Amino acid sequence: MNTNNFAVIMAGGIGSRFWPMSRTTFPKQFLDILGTGETLIQQTFRRLSNFCPTENILVVTNVNYKDLCIEQLKDIKESNILCEPAMRNTAPCIAYASFKINNINPEANIIVAPSDHLITNENEFTRIVNECFEVCSKNSYLLTLGIKPSRPDTGYGYIQYNEENLGFSQHIHSVKTFTEKPNLELANQFLESGDFLWNSGIFIWSAKSITLGLRKHLRDLYDTFRDGIDYFNTDKEEEFINRVFPGCKNISIDYGLMEKAENVCVYPSDFGWSDLGTWGSLHGHLEIDENNNGVIGDGVMLYNSKNNIINAPNGKVVVVEGLEDYIVIDNDNTLLICKTENEQQIKQFVSDVKRNKGENYV
Repeated sequence: MNTNNFAVIMAGGIGSRFWPMSRTTFPKQFLDILGTGETLIQQTFRRLSNFCPTENILVVTNVNYKDLCIEQLKDIKESNILCEPAMRNTAPCIAYASFKINNINPEANIIVAPSDHLITNENEFTRIVNECFEVCSKNSYLLTLGIKPSRPDTGYGYIQYNEENLGFSQHIHSVKTFTEKPNLELANQFLESGDFLWNSGIFIWSAKSITLGLRKHLRDLYDTFRDGIDYFNTDKEEEFINRVFPGCKNISIDYGLMEKAENVCVYPSDFGWSDLGTWGSLHGHLEIDENNNGVIGDGVMLYNSKNNIINAPNGKVVVVEGLEDYIVIDNDNTLLICKTENEQQIKQFVSDVKRNKGENYV
């Protein structure tokens, strides 16, 4: 295995759209949301270890989740768990990890991946990533994996790419535009055009390329972490991060860098990807009954019900009659019953519950 290969797992989010299973104290990346016997972050770590030595896999997470990472990732070194003292979006997260890796190995190739995505064809994913590593080790590109869309989904960002490949790989194309989550009409146009991909949020580049990109397009972030060069991978790193990180700009890597840089390219991919961003996105990955109900929980009994997602604790009897196109989630002290078409409101529900009922329920 190539010892220049490094991975960064972004695991600092709270997954509020998966409430009430996902809580502030125990977010969805630490849950076995699919009932497979592995949590999402465990799946991600194992998947990345197919092409990265485990000692080269770093996890960036909120300081409050450090113990969860240690508990669930038995093969990770504690020094590879990078703790953010404040939530500051993906650009500061990636800048921190990139400077740390560059300090270890300036020749590093880096894949950055969210901790809570589902990938069903891991062999194809490994093949694509290894090809991208090879390309990025020889070219100064900022590469992202784009997913060939199967439907006009309004929950994803989109990437438009040029039809001609870049020459050094028949699979890799330069990027025309990034578009945030579109409305349905625009999403249909994207699908019909044939040159748009879903934005997976998975990035591949060399340590040199990402550092140069940060210097050019996110100079404040670059300067902040460059000042810590003498502290990374020493006993002074934590103190330095706790001092500077809260002052970092809250900005995504897409908006801060990828949408501005000239050397961005994309690999159109199909490896069974889902970002599992909502309960609805989970439906197609559950065992479905004859009425298109997806159920987790051994005590659920359904009558005259179809197209639902039901999640209840094992050992608890839940009887549902006459329900159609609903999400029903029973967890601890909270019960959610919501029309599937209105699941984008769950974040607002969480905010309202926190304000009116207190933090014990979120």
